[in-house]
Amino acid sequence: MFASVAGVSRRSFFVAAMLIAAASFATADPVNRSRAGLALDGYDPVAYFTDGQAVRGSAAFAHVHEGTTYRFASAAHREAFAADPTRYLPQYGGFCAWAVSRGYTAPTDPLAWRIVDGRLFLNYSRSVQRTWEQDASGNIRKGDTNWPGLKHKP
Repeated sequence: MFASVAGVSRRSFFVAAMLIAAASFATADPVNRSRAGLALDGYDPVAYFTDGQAVRGSAAFAHVHEGTTYRFASAAHREAFAADPTRYLPQYGGFCAWAVSRGYTAPTDPLAWRIVDGRLFLNYSRSVQRTWEQDASGNIRKGDTNWPGLKHKP
């Protein structure tokens, strides 16, 4: 039924290839995406750093990073992100920093954000953000501790 190539059947080769592909997807961190498959609900991750505000990205300036689509307000922002994505990616895959500090994940509002020590953190809402900010450094320590276990939960 399956032809053999160098002693390995096509079926064995196909199964091995699928296992390798599955393993590579399993190691990628989860990302909070909108129903349209966009990170940050289409907001520009670079603008938080360069403009100091949440700015809507454009489909004309999209970039796919590890299977997730990010949008940018300009080609320059897109190029900056493509050159160094880890500099601009939100922490905890873009999930709510307060929730992660408490041991679970929750969606976020791109308008509820803060940069701390060069890292972008998002929260569920502005009121949750105010609670998180009451002890941002403590919540970041808790989030950093919790995230490795949360990102590998099914």
